[in-house]
Amino acid sequence: MFSATILIIVAAAVSLVWALLQFLAISKVEIKAQPSDESTALSSGAGDEETTARLIEIYEAIYEGAESFLRAEYTICFWFVTLFSGIVLVLVMWGTGWNVPSGVFTALSFLLGALTSMASGYLGMKVAVFSNVRTTVSAQKPGWTACFNTAFRAGAVMGFALCGLGILMLYLTMLAFRIHFKAPEDWRYLTECLTGYGLGGSVIAMFGRVGGGIYTKAADVGADLVGKVVHGIPEDDPRNPATIADNVGDNVGDVAGMGSDLFGSFAESTCAALVIGSSIGVSGGWDAMVFPIIVSGIGIFVCLLASFIATDLKPVKGESQVEEALKIQLISTTVLMIPAVYFAAASYLPDSFDLKATVGDDIFTIKPWMATVCVIMGAVGGLIIGLITEYYTSHSYSPVREVANSCKTGAATNMIYGIALGYKSAIIPVLVLAVVIYGSFTMCDMYGVALAAIGFLSNLATGLTIDVYGPVCDNAGGIAEMAELDPSVREKTDALDAAGNTTAAIGKGFAIGSAALVSLALFGAFVTRIRFASNDELFADGVNMLEPLTFAFLIVGGMVPFAFAAMTMKSVGLAAMEMVMEVQRQFDEKPHLLDENPTERPDYDACIAISTKASLKEMVAPGAMVIFTPLLTGIFFGVTAVSGLLVGSLIASVQLAISMSNSGGAWDNAKKYIEKQPAESELKGKGSDIHKAAVVGDTVGDPFKDTSGPALNIVMKLMAVLSLVFADTFFAINEGGGLFNLS
Repeated sequence: MFSATILIIVAAAVSLVWALLQFLAISKVEIKAQPSDESTALSSGAGDEETTARLIEIYEAIYEGAESFLRAEYTICFWFVTLFSGIVLVLVMWGTGWNVPSGVFTALSFLLGALTSMASGYLGMKVAVFSNVRTTVSAQKPGWTACFNTAFRAGAVMGFALCGLGILMLYLTMLAFRIHFKAPEDWRYLTECLTGYGLGGSVIAMFGRVGGGIYTKAADVGADLVGKVVHGIPEDDPRNPATIADNVGDNVGDVAGMGSDLFGSFAESTCAALVIGSSIGVSGGWDAMVFPIIVSGIGIFVCLLASFIATDLKPVKGESQVEEALKIQLISTTVLMIPAVYFAAASYLPDSFDLKATVGDDIFTIKPWMATVCVIMGAVGGLIIGLITEYYTSHSYSPVREVANSCKTGAATNMIYGIALGYKSAIIPVLVLAVVIYGSFTMCDMYGVALAAIGFLSNLATGLTIDVYGPVCDNAGGIAEMAELDPSVREKTDALDAAGNTTAAIGKGFAIGSAALVSLALFGAFVTRIRFASNDELFADGVNMLEPLTFAFLIVGGMVPFAFAAMTMKSVGLAAMEMVMEVQRQFDEKPHLLDENPTERPDYDACIAISTKASLKEMVAPGAMVIFTPLLTGIFFGVTAVSGLLVGSLIASVQLAISMSNSGGAWDNAKKYIEKQPAESELKGKGSDIHKAAVVGDTVGDPFKDTSGPALNIVMKLMAVLSLVFADTFFAINEGGGLFNLS
């Protein structure tokens, strides 16, 4: 049997090589207008140089907009990370009795995590923009296989590159730290220093998700309100000044931001499992301790094999097969992970090993099959949550069709039905999470919860593939509309995008579920570190929620997600209002822009500038609130207050994130369902008053599902991992009582 080091490094290398091969396959698609079927050319002069030039012009405009935004955003992030790494260095050193190696290694891993997260987001943006126009070109070809495979491979580049890069950087950092922490007894300090890696990834994810989310939804809402609702022009119509900004937003928010988010989940879940299970290294050796990373490495091979089902073994040949192909990916990878994890556990874990309980003095004796069950519970729980999310957000099922029918009586009833759907959709996922937490905690204590979180993310490469697929198809449709290609091309990309909307919602369900387990595991690691630092003076019998300070901050923690959601929603609203006024100004000053065939183009750059400026300005306050709330709570009020804060934030964030994401997804697909109906049907189809009511719902749902909802994942994870990194610092202040010492 290979050593863990060989397995992990080979898995990362294979993942990166596979991503490169997928990229090369996409690059073979030439950007060139061509007939949309075997007998006819494109309606607007098709196949000619003018249409090809227009495709390239749009592609370059989207690329330049996305590139300039990410450069500006990452410049701000770079300076913040540089300054904050100094805070990490000083506070960690001070909290550990001026232990220089602990401070330096934690700050270094923080920088590496942040830089890897930025690289992941930037790479995702590059690949998505490169692939969008090629998906449009492929959609002109007869059949569905070419366009689906192009979009699917674009997602695979992101998915496998991010997983390979994340695993490689994390493991190489561990190997470098092991040069200093040679003895197995010292590996607990190694894992504690490694928590900075998860913190760095989460900080960038926060700014990426919030900044990108505000950018994309400001443009989307602005374009929809003035274009579709007021003037009745189609989505992504080239006459709409906000349409390029809208398409840029898909790449910086839905791709770059989401990539950083899921990278953060991977880093944090791995760090939590390593901290809680660090003592395994003493009895079972290095290979046993890094079992959580082995699971992620095995997952890469499973996802790679399963990807052939979609592209080769069962290629998409019709519209009805698109959603099925994506769903098969999730199901097949989950099923294949079950035997793979069992063999990994049997090969790399000792026959049994002991772990001290997070609460109390009990010793848990854990066997490989128990660890396997915990991982499988996470993987299967994630699949169930994903499928439940699909039920509530796909227009193939009754909940979304009920929302669509509610539009007959106007936008107000649409809003009522959509919000109710979101609340209702949280019930089963929360129950599934409760069962997974109870089962894994009972079997393997908090280490089991951390392994369940790893299980949620074990098929991360596939999850990311499907997540990126959606925005790529959305952009492909936008490019087809702006280039004025044959309507059949837009119909094809819309069908691909509708499936992408549903699978994106499934991906968000996975992300929310994994974030909940990751946050709980990080909280467990926080309690473990405080117990160790205090020699069991604190938290030996658990956290007492009925202590006045703890319960008070439990309520405060429950408020934080609502404050965060309010700030991000209002930010989208402010930016969208500015966008609406700019679009309307251009229509007022140049009324001929609304002509059927206008002679000049709108000023796209003005709208791009509005989204860029607004998002960079508005992302600071919500991000700062999430970062500094647990830090200041720990410094001023102590570790019991932090415990209440983390639990309250976790409980509220899960419910709110699920409901907001699913309401938004349902409104979006209800609109698409109405657009597919003929004019003589009950729902009247595109352009009707019913459709306008659906557009209003979709517009409100945009920040629900693409800004506030997904960013709430990061709220609970970032607060927990930050508390874990600064646990020793908090304890060093009045022995965990904080400056006010109220407890």
